[in-house]
Amino acid sequence: MSASILVSLAGLSKAFTARPLFSEISLGIYQEERMGLIGPNGSGKSTLLKIIAGIEEPDQGTITRRKDARIVYLPQEDRFETSCSIEQILSDALPLELPGAERYQRVRKMISRMAFANAEGKAGELSGGWRKRLALARALIQEPDMLLLDEPTNHLDLETVLWLENLLKSVDFAFVLVSHDRYFLENTTNRIVELNRLYPGGYLRVEGAYSDFLDKREAFIAAQDAKEQALSNKVRREIEWLRRSPKARTTKAQARIAGAKRLQDELAAVKERNAQSEAVGIEFDATGRKTKKLLEAHGLAVSVQGRKLFADVDILLSPGSRLGLMGPNGAGKSSLMHVLNGALAADKGEVRRAEGLRMVLFDQKREQLDPDETLRQALAPTGDTVVFRDRPLHVATWAKRFLFRPDQLGLPVSMLSGGERARVLIARLMRMPADVLLLDEPTNDIDIPTLEVLEEGLRDFPGAVVLITHDRYLLDTQCDRLLVLDGAGHAQYYADYAQWLDARQVQPRVKAAEPKLSKPKPKQRKLTYAEQLELDGMEQAIASAEAATQKLQDDLLDPAIMSEAEELASMYARLQDAEAEVSRLYQRWEELENKLQEFMDAS
Repeated sequence: MSASILVSLAGLSKAFTARPLFSEISLGIYQEERMGLIGPNGSGKSTLLKIIAGIEEPDQGTITRRKDARIVYLPQEDRFETSCSIEQILSDALPLELPGAERYQRVRKMISRMAFANAEGKAGELSGGWRKRLALARALIQEPDMLLLDEPTNHLDLETVLWLENLLKSVDFAFVLVSHDRYFLENTTNRIVELNRLYPGGYLRVEGAYSDFLDKREAFIAAQDAKEQALSNKVRREIEWLRRSPKARTTKAQARIAGAKRLQDELAAVKERNAQSEAVGIEFDATGRKTKKLLEAHGLAVSVQGRKLFADVDILLSPGSRLGLMGPNGAGKSSLMHVLNGALAADKGEVRRAEGLRMVLFDQKREQLDPDETLRQALAPTGDTVVFRDRPLHVATWAKRFLFRPDQLGLPVSMLSGGERARVLIARLMRMPADVLLLDEPTNDIDIPTLEVLEEGLRDFPGAVVLITHDRYLLDTQCDRLLVLDGAGHAQYYADYAQWLDARQVQPRVKAAEPKLSKPKPKQRKLTYAEQLELDGMEQAIASAEAATQKLQDDLLDPAIMSEAEELASMYARLQDAEAEVSRLYQRWEELENKLQEFMDAS
C-alpha cells in the first residue's frame, strides 16, 4: 500500500494552550482510504483535518503530501457569498483554464445530481440542509483525490444522509471524515482512528468498520484496567516494604526505592489515561406526574406561505412514550414541535395538555444561549450554586459533571465550541423538572461519548420524549413510534426505522439524487508476470499474516505482558500493523482477481 500513499503524517503535535490537543500522531493515508476520525470534543479532530488540508501548521512533526494530489476540505460551517447563485458558486470552484463548454456541462451535471431545483437560486436563500448540500457539490465538482469532511451530516435530513452515505460508498477517491453518526461511520469507513488521551500514544487505529473499532477499543480498555490493577498491587507491596525497612543505605536497597518510584509514576500515568474515559453525567429531572395522558393532539395542520407542511396529525403522549419525528428539511418537524409546546398556533386542530404540564425544549438553533454570558453565568444564572433534584451544588462541581474545567468558567459562551454549547444546554435542561422533553436535533456538535450518556439519560427519564434527529442509532434505540412528514403535506406513522426504510425502498423518492459519482476507470490489461506470481502466492501470504495476527492477539492475553505498560503499548502497535497487513493483502488479492476477470471477460 506504500506505493499509493497520498499523505504521510510523522510525529504531529498541536496545542493552542498549555494543554496539547494531540502529540506524536503518525499515520499514512492511502488511495481509496475511507477513514473515520473520532474522539471527544476538544481532542483536535477538526484541527488535524485542517493540518492535512494545509490550512494550519503543526507545532511539531512533518506532513508529506503526494505532489499531484488534489485535497479538498469541507468544513463544518458552510461559507458562501449569499448573493451568488448556485450555478455561479459551482462554476467558480472549477479551474480557470477549463473550457467554457466543459465547465457548463460539469456544473449542470452536478446541479442535477444534487437535485437542486433552481440553478439560479441564491445561496443566501437556502436552508441549512441545502447549504450543506451546496458545500458538498462545490467540493465534489473539483474531483478530489482526497476529500476531508468535518461533520458532513450535521443539519442534513435523513434522506440526504442516506444519499451521502451511498455516494461515499461508490466514490473512487480517498476521504477522511469526522462524524458522530455511528451508522454513518459503520456504513462508509474501512478504518477508524480515535484521538484520545486514553491511549498511550494519544490515538487508537483500527482497520475495519466502526463495529470492529468498538470491539478493539473494549479489549484495550479491559487490558488497561487490568494493567492499572496489577500496577496498584505492585505499588502497594513496594510501599509496604519501604515502610517496614530501615533507612536504606545499600546500593541494592536504593535501586529498589528508585524502582518503586518508577512504578508509582507508571501507575499515575495509567490512572490519568484511564480517567480520560470519564463521561458527561446526564440525568433528566422529572416531575413525578402519574397522569396517563400528558398531551393529546387531534387533526393538526400547519401551512407556511400557502404551502401545506402537514395535515390531520394526531398525537398521544403518555409517561414513557418516545416519539421520533422524521422528514426532509422544511417538512415541518420543528413547526410541529412548536405547536405541541404552544409557541406556534396550528391552522387546524387542537392540542389538549394535562393541567400544569411542564414541557422543556432543546432548540437546534441554540438561540437560548447568550453569547456574552460567561460559562459560569450560563450554568448558574443566580450565583455560584446550582440546585439539582433539591440538592445544592457548587457551580464548579456542576461544570465538572459536564467535563468543563474550572479555568473555563470565566470564558464567554461565544468562545465555546459547538459541542460545549450543546453540553451547556443539556445542563440547563437537566435542572428543569419536566413531564415532556422536546428535543430538536440534540445530537448536533456533540461527541460520541456524550451521545452514549445522553441515551442513558433518556432511557431513565420517566416522562414523554419527542425527538427530532437524523441519528438513526438514536431513533432505533430510543423511539417506540416514528411520525414521518413527507414535505408535501402528508404524515405517516411507522413502528421503527427499519419499517420506514423498507417502505422507502419500495417507493423511493422521485427526486432522490444520483448516488454514484466516480472518475472513469482505466482500461484493464492482462496481469504482468510479477502480478501473476503475486496472485499465485497470495493465499499463503494471507495465511501467514493471519497466523502472525493471531499470535499477537494470544500474546496480549499473557498476564506478564498486560502488566508491562511499554510492552503492552508496543504489542498493540504491532497488532494494528499486522491487522493492517492482513487487510492490505485481502484488498490486493481482490484487485488482482478483478483485473484478471475483467481481462478474461473482454477477451
